[in-house]
Amino acid sequence: MNTPRTAIVALLACVALGACASPGADPASPGPTGAAPVTSTPSPDPSVSPTDPTAPTKGGPSSGATTTLTGTLQAGVEPGCLLLDGNLLVGGPRDVLKAGARVAVTGHSQPNLMTTCQQGTPFVVETAKPA
Repeated sequence: MNTPRTAIVALLACVALGACASPGADPASPGPTGAAPVTSTPSPDPSVSPTDPTAPTKGGPSSGATTTLTGTLQAGVEPGCLLLDGNLLVGGPRDVLKAGARVAVTGHSQPNLMTTCQQGTPFVVETAKPA
C-alpha cells in the first residue's frame, strides 16, 4: 500500500516542478521568492578588435610581439609549469627549460591562452638557450 502513495507523491512533485518551468513564463519576472532571476549577457571580448578579430588589443606592448626574456626559471604550483618573471612558459625545449636554470627565451605573450597552470601570463616560447 505504501508503493502507490510514493508514486502519487513523485507524480505530484514532477507536475509541480514542470509548472515552475513553463515555457510561456516571462524569465525577467520575479520568481516565487519575489526576487528577479539572475541573468547574464555575454560581454564582448576586450582582447579582440572589432575591425580585426585576430588582432589583440590588450596585454601591453609585448602582447603578440616577439620578445626576449632572460632570467632564472622557477617551478610553478602545478607539475610541469615553469615561470620566468611572472610569465608562464609554454612550449620550448624541455632539456634547456628546467627549474633553477638561467635562460634567455624568445617568444610572444599570449594572455588569452588557456592552460592548466594556475599562475603567470602565458608566453609562447619560440627559442630558448642557456644564459
